[in-house]
Amino acid sequence: MIETKNKKSYPVKSNKAGAGQFNRVKNYSLPILILLVIFFSWKFFTREKRVLGLSSQPNKVTLNDNGISGSVETNANSVQEFLDEQDLKISDKDIIYPGKESSIIPGTKINIQRIKNVSVIADGEEIEIYGFEETVEKILIENDINFKGEDIIKPLRESFAYNDLKIKITRVEIKEEIEEESITFKTIEEEEDNELSWRTKKVTQKGVKGTKEIKYEVAYHDGEEISRKIINTEIVEEPVSEIVTQGTYVKLGKSHTGLASWYAYTGTMSAANPWLPMGSYVKVTNKDNGKSVIVKINDRGPFGEGRIIDLDKIAFEKIASLGQGIANVKMEEITN
Repeated sequence: MIETKNKKSYPVKSNKAGAGQFNRVKNYSLPILILLVIFFSWKFFTREKRVLGLSSQPNKVTLNDNGISGSVETNANSVQEFLDEQDLKISDKDIIYPGKESSIIPGTKINIQRIKNVSVIADGEEIEIYGFEETVEKILIENDINFKGEDIIKPLRESFAYNDLKIKITRVEIKEEIEEESITFKTIEEEEDNELSWRTKKVTQKGVKGTKEIKYEVAYHDGEEISRKIINTEIVEEPVSEIVTQGTYVKLGKSHTGLASWYAYTGTMSAANPWLPMGSYVKVTNKDNGKSVIVKINDRGPFGEGRIIDLDKIAFEKIASLGQGIANVKMEEITN
């Protein structure tokens, strides 16, 4: 028999400890599972109680009523019950979401969009329109109401649109209009004829009126003219001046010498004389400076010594200074 030296023996390990740990885990799992089932059942039951109205605690919902938002506590089970509870009146044309039959649960958001009834006055009539938009301009567009950029809308287009609002549209039209106007001709007395009597005038060139076109920018409000502004003027035809020839021939008759004085009478080229016929004409010449003037006799006087004529103030100052008072003159009767 062969013996083996130094042969070691090793102890065999038992698995009893591992089996114990497994049994302990197995023993804890069942109670945890039961607790989880109880917790989720409680959560589900609580939710269903709120849905079915069995809970005594109110729900919190968010209400947005036509842009006005807030949090509301309610015991209502449905949207319709909530509306009744809060005394909120809804018309058939208003929009509410969720629907009236929908259930209310915690965190429900109720949105109400209310329709607006608006009157529009335009083109000589008044109509009623409905819309949800917030501004005057948008509610007009929503209802396919035609308007132009230059039209006047009151209240202003960006104004808030509310129920029973009255909107006035004034139709504005800007037009360009052309009108013809005549241009008056000038009269020119630039020629003299010494063979023509001094009291005679002769037209040597007949005057003709010209024509001009005036372009206006005209504003109409609902067909009525409000303003008119000139934007351009163009002469179509120039006027032709009228030329007048003045006769200069004076036929002189009897001559007289003496003193001339002045007085303020009519402010015309007239004078007073003691004996010449009323309405006759005389040529008066200042013998000291040679200046002369033709005047019409329309009054009597002067009656002072040596005085033969009393000239109207404006006639006297053409031949002498008013300050000197009298002038040494020659007075000649005019016979033509």
